[in-house]
Amino acid sequence: MIQRLNKKGFTLVEIMIVVAIIALLAAIAIPNLLRARISANDALAQSSLRALSTASETYGTANNGNYPSDMTSLTGATPPYLSENNCGTTAAGFSYVCTQTPGTYTFVASPVTAGASGTTTFTITTGGVLTP
Repeated sequence: MIQRLNKKGFTLVEIMIVVAIIALLAAIAIPNLLRARISANDALAQSSLRALSTASETYGTANNGNYPSDMTSLTGATPPYLSENNCGTTAAGFSYVCTQTPGTYTFVASPVTAGASGTTTFTITTGGVLTP
């Protein structure tokens, strides 16, 4: 009488099918994840520019229509008009450049790598006008 051994485990074909399914799911999910990240970076850049503009407009209202000539006027006031200074920095895939005079301001957020970290350059000017 011949006894059969009871072997347990997966065959090579079964393992290859599972790996193929995982690869297919990854191929679908990764581009969507990258698009979501770029969209989030764009939204954060716009939000940061709006915060800079709102702080500058508030400062201007409190100082007879004169806008701040530097970021220290916004961050160093008591209480501060702005808690974080993004000017001259890079955050979430965008570089920020700020130009301020007592009469005007311009804040620009540019993607570090266009298409990979953000979609476009955003600019906000005196009066709070945001343009892509």
